[in-house]
Amino acid sequence: MSKIYPVGIQSFEEIRKNHYCYVDKTELIYQLANSGKYYFLSRPRRFGKSLLISTLEAYFSGKKELFQGLAMEQLEKEWTAYPVLHLDLNARRYENEASLYAILNQHLESWEAIYGDEKKDRAPEERFAYLIEKISRTTSKNVVVLVDEYDKPMLQAIGNETLLCNYRNTLKAFYGVLKTCDKYLRFALLTGVTKFSKVSVFSDLNNLEDISLQAMYNNLCGITEKELSEVFAEDIQLLADNNTQTYAETCHQLKEWYDGYHFAYRSEDIYNPFSLLNAMKSREFGSYWFETGTPTFLVELIKHSKYNLQRLTEEIATADSLGSIDTMETNPVPILYQSGYLTIKGYDKEFKVYKLGFPNKEVAEGFTRFLLPCYAYMPSGNPSFELMCFVKEVRDGKIDAFMKRLQSFFTDTPYELIRDLELHYQNVLFIIFKLLGFYTQAEYHTSEGRIDLIVKTAQYIYVMEFKLDGSAEEALKQINDKQYALPFATDTRKVYKLGVNFSHRTRNIEKWVVEEAHS
Repeated sequence: MSKIYPVGIQSFEEIRKNHYCYVDKTELIYQLANSGKYYFLSRPRRFGKSLLISTLEAYFSGKKELFQGLAMEQLEKEWTAYPVLHLDLNARRYENEASLYAILNQHLESWEAIYGDEKKDRAPEERFAYLIEKISRTTSKNVVVLVDEYDKPMLQAIGNETLLCNYRNTLKAFYGVLKTCDKYLRFALLTGVTKFSKVSVFSDLNNLEDISLQAMYNNLCGITEKELSEVFAEDIQLLADNNTQTYAETCHQLKEWYDGYHFAYRSEDIYNPFSLLNAMKSREFGSYWFETGTPTFLVELIKHSKYNLQRLTEEIATADSLGSIDTMETNPVPILYQSGYLTIKGYDKEFKVYKLGFPNKEVAEGFTRFLLPCYAYMPSGNPSFELMCFVKEVRDGKIDAFMKRLQSFFTDTPYELIRDLELHYQNVLFIIFKLLGFYTQAEYHTSEGRIDLIVKTAQYIYVMEFKLDGSAEEALKQINDKQYALPFATDTRKVYKLGVNFSHRTRNIEKWVVEEAHS
């Protein structure tokens, strides 16, 4: 019988009481809770942060019965029940200062109702500090503080510097209580998507241990290959049967679509839990994680910073930069990483930099598809239709047709882009041929301003060279002079050489010439 999957359910207690599928993370949670005191964890949205917070709340509340059959049952001997203050900032729209004060007051009032002695005439941070001290003194136990999505108000205020500054100041004071009340606290964990460091929220919280890039906690959220095979074997077969695949084929597709996250440079692959659980529940493959959020802000940030999209597949970053988004106006890479659109793919020990890239096909294809209408003109207004037609024309060897469609993608290139026209050309070509690569074999390279491309289909191979304010004939000559088509001399497919020229004057493809290669 198929498992019951807790899609959209983030309460550990509800999951355990109603026998939903739960991947046991309690051994790591025990280690976290008993090897330190103050922590910060950054993970992308819908990656299990709320469930982690809920599990910790159940553990510190001494609810032993919920952990029956889990690793925690054997590890914990005392099951001391501590007072727990759980602050959830996730489920609210923060439109102004009043909305932030409202959610803080809501939590403070509920805690004061339990422990008595309301202090509504004081600032939130004063009430928070007073509560922690009072609770500790009256219960003779130190307090546990769990904050879910600590950064949600600030993320929603990005672009409004005044509001962002107000949120930072309010939350800096509120979270600062975690340091001033040290002697009354047993444990504290803040989770979020990103880390606002230089902008003061964390400046006073130097007692927080950031475990976001620590290898030992890489799989604290998310699902490993071992967990997949041990917990989901039966449902993988059901998924395979529903899609007329073998078990091995389904495992390969699950890995291709949902695996590939790394939160440390020496760590195993992590599957996106949200997409994986949805696929198991529906018995269908889909872009579940990507479709729950629209990265409009990220795209605007990428365009504003004049980012070369080619770097998305070969980006590098330092550990310090990955932990902060303070330079996002000029460098969108950290927030792309923290939001889950890029992940760690390697590490250069000599220069101490991380190598980044798309984690999997769900993210790579979804994000690139989202970029398409943001950079290229869609004549029909339907990006999916335009892409489908382009792919079919390439597959069918209709060179003039797909080149005219490519030409149409550059129609209405804004005049203000003329200073960065080459970057614009490269970005549009990257998007088009990155998407084409999901349906064909497309190898796209950029070097010193030169763009060359090889596309392979079942029947054709296209060797393409692009020039800016040169000539199509010159581009074709370069293909011939440098023998770009030579590696395919013995290939049974038809090989076409295409020389293409862009024009600054027309801000579009000016001309292309085609020559069939002969063995």
